[in-house]
Amino acid sequence: MSKKITITLKVWRQKDNASEGRFETYQARGIDTDASFLEMLDVVNHGLELEGKEPIAFDHDCREGICGMCGAVVNGQAHGPQKETTLCQLHMRKFNDGDTITIEPWRANAFPVVKDLVVDRSAFDRVIAAGGFISVRTGQAPDAHAIPVAKEKADFAMDAAECIGCGACVAACPNASAMLFVAAKVAHMNVLPQGQPEKKLRVRGMITQMDREGFGNCSNHYECEAACPKGISVKTIAKMNRDTWAATFTA
Repeated sequence: MSKKITITLKVWRQKDNASEGRFETYQARGIDTDASFLEMLDVVNHGLELEGKEPIAFDHDCREGICGMCGAVVNGQAHGPQKETTLCQLHMRKFNDGDTITIEPWRANAFPVVKDLVVDRSAFDRVIAAGGFISVRTGQAPDAHAIPVAKEKADFAMDAAECIGCGACVAACPNASAMLFVAAKVAHMNVLPQGQPEKKLRVRGMITQMDREGFGNCSNHYECEAACPKGISVKTIAKMNRDTWAATFTA
């Protein structure tokens, strides 16, 4: 059964990337525990607007855990304390009356702060553009059984394809590595027959672009897997590393 709680928020406020940021404290009163985390921020922002103050900027779109737009570090955890849950699907029932919640943006050089909790994740787009496609004929969709795919490979590809590009893996990694994101995008195409023609070019191109964007390297902390709202396994990184070695020696 839902109830009303009052919490204290310590929110990172930053006008733009060139400005210094700071934490500001707000009281969120009468928050319904059935409300989502973003709905709680909506309530706080409504109060700020009534007071003539600047609302807290944060990313959001579908609010259904699909688009990957939302994201913030809540009490030191990317997307908050609930495992395999996006920020928009985190509900206030996970917190207690009187709690203090610290909210800050993703912390990574490759994700510069735009404003408050909003960061620029266009680096991910450029990594995708460097090789995240396949050359296939367009038009009518082929029959599902036209190209045989082993179930093990199909399952692995589908698991990797769940990546929504939210950036939680980067925010959670002590090295700000994007290896889980890139590996997921590489893996879901490289294991399928349709992705074989560009397999080596794809992995080389995306890895090279990842390095250009300033992301760190993987050092097997496994924080990315723990923070991923879709539970994508670090096995995808191992698969990408094997593909990278193969592509390097046959270049």
